[in-house]
Amino acid sequence: QVQLVESGGGLVQAGGSLRLSCTASRNIFSFSTMGWYRQAPGKQRELVASLTGGISTNYADSVKGRFGIFRDNAKKTVYLQMNSLKPDDTGVYYCNQVPPAQWGQGTQVTVSS
Repeated sequence: QVQLVESGGGLVQAGGSLRLSCTASRNIFSFSTMGWYRQAPGKQRELVASLTGGISTNYADSVKGRFGIFRDNAKKTVYLQMNSLKPDDTGVYYCNQVPPAQWGQGTQVTVSS
């Protein structure tokens, strides 16, 4: 079973940027669609970005044009670059396969207004 460890979260002002990282215990990216999910306070977890084959990306409408997902196979890491952050982006961010398997601990992102 693959272990996923997220990092890079923090507190940032609106308009700022963060880059999240997700490192896997083994390389699953070549044959899996990977995604970043977000769980905002009081809301259900949602998929905000996904990457298939290292090339094909999809984004939730709420983050389109502001977030970018990409990977580094050699580092067994998938990233989420988040720009122009808004308070509505606040939440715990998780990476996982699509559809999801076992969840990691996530990383907290807080955007202040």
